[in-house]
Amino acid sequence: MSDDFDQGLIEEPYALQAHLGYQMTGWRQDWAQVELPLGPHLMNRYGLPHGGIHATLLDTVMGYAGCYTGDAQQKRFVMTLSLTTQFLSRPKGKVLIAEGWKTGGGKSTMFAEGVVRDETGEKIATGTAVFRYRKGG
Repeated sequence: MSDDFDQGLIEEPYALQAHLGYQMTGWRQDWAQVELPLGPHLMNRYGLPHGGIHATLLDTVMGYAGCYTGDAQQKRFVMTLSLTTQFLSRPKGKVLIAEGWKTGGGKSTMFAEGVVRDETGEKIATGTAVFRYRKGG
């Protein structure tokens, strides 16, 4: 968990987040982190985490990386325009840890990159994405 992580900024888990079981463990300007303990409901037919799990974690952390305001009353939201995921390895551990970074953008569009590792440091997947800032959020 990040040392500069303000728990007061975290929202209640939304339905998909609660179902999958991931939680935010770090968030600051241009960076976010979530962690997901692996369980049977996340696995594919081979007993490995389904690729959609990696993509979901990457989409989540990259989006949050561009939404930090430091103020729980001033939320910022994005909508994913493009998401690319590269699958590199399978986990050796039991927890997936995803990190995302805002890498650029402007007033209405944001670019990000991310990585999923496990607690052993094994790099599982990487991704890039383009987001549009939502108006009114």
